Amino acid sequence: MSRRAWWLLGLNLLIPGSAQLLAGDRRWGRFAVGATFTLWGAALAALLLFVLWRPAALTLATNPIVLWIAQLGLVFYAVLWLATTLNAFTLVRLVRTGPRARIPIAVFTVLSIVLTTGTAGYAALLTGVGRDALGSVFADGTFVEPIDGRYTILLLGGDAGDDRIGLRPDSMSLVSIDAATGAVTMIGIPRNLYNAPFAEGSPLWEAWPRGFDCGDDCLLAYLYPWAEEHPELYPDAEANGSTPALEAMSDAVEGVTGLPVQFTVLIDMAGFARLIDALGGVVVTVDEPVLLGINGGPVVGEIAAGEQRMDGATALWYARSRYNLTDFDRMAHQRDIQEAMLQQLEPGTVLTRFQAIAEASSGLVRTDIPQSMLGVFSDLAVQSRAHEIVRLELVPPLVDNVTPDFAAVHTIVAEAVAPRPTPTSTPAP
Repeated sequence: MSRRAWWLLGLNLLIPGSAQLLAGDRRWGRFAVGATFTLWGAALAALLLFVLWRPAALTLATNPIVLWIAQLGLVFYAVLWLATTLNAFTLVRLVRTGPRARIPIAVFTVLSIVLTTGTAGYAALLTGVGRDALGSVFADGTFVEPIDGRYTILLLGGDAGDDRIGLRPDSMSLVSIDAATGAVTMIGIPRNLYNAPFAEGSPLWEAWPRGFDCGDDCLLAYLYPWAEEHPELYPDAEANGSTPALEAMSDAVEGVTGLPVQFTVLIDMAGFARLIDALGGVVVTVDEPVLLGINGGPVVGEIAAGEQRMDGATALWYARSRYNLTDFDRMAHQRDIQEAMLQQLEPGTVLTRFQAIAEASSGLVRTDIPQSMLGVFSDLAVQSRAHEIVRLELVPPLVDNVTPDFAAVHTIVAEAVAPRPTPTSTPAP
């Protein structure tokens, strides 16, 4: 009877319903075994789809309807495994097993429930968290084709706070992604750039035909609050999942770089620290010691040179400290953090910290990227890890931020985003 008990419980752990087929209600057993094989078949199909057609698999994995079905399925299997395990435990007739085997059999039953029901239930919870996070962050919309073989995303780091009037982008980066290879070019745009131009088709053209040219009150970052005060220029922005300020910044960055901006992402800089903590920190190589503080104020700390693992608060200081640093130094630090996050967002990190990452992302990001594009961008993110990120900073001495030559800037940007040849190894002499 002891051996019988171990066989029934062991088989039930491997194939729920098998214990019922052997020693219980066979109709119930056939249903449970059939459901188990259906689960295995679905998992195998998903694996094959991921291997053979990864973009489609990732698109399905981020589809809200598919996630609803997956969550309901996981809840069903959690209940099924609980029911079959408890029923199998009654079938073993514990009182007829050997006295020494009873406690191990009971413990094994409990562990089986934790392993099967607990895992399926937790997976259902994470699926719901992920679905809610995706729905709260990403917009509605259909598939978007790349332009000239590339996707472009404008990343803005907002600096709203109790000591500030409104929001001004403290960090501006245009990310250009090769749609075929995933190669990334990250273009840093200074917040204190003067005279940002606009194309004739932009609603800002009539207001600023010579560019954003009112002197010190017209730095590029100041366009954001100006556009918030003139929502009539972009009456359809909210309906399209954007805002007048984001649309204005996109038009300005298009004029500055000569590249079309397809999507925008606005990240709250304070919440940015929570996302880094959710990732478990980021590793950044610091070239020179960075004093923490504001010019004219006291030094409140220091980030030493060398490889440093930064938590959210430290990373935020590194990206925003002004002590004896120029805006251009801060831009380089911000790009260091962005690149570190891109390189360290590995599947293992996301899976093990998924709930914290999802919760930190909700309310942190505003974007007009449609949820239907997540599969494409997820696949490109995987491909991008095979390439080094190209960084272009539009700062002095390359670009004079006060009197910029935008025709020259367009040429520099076009060269930076041009397709790069695939590296080939040279045979040793």
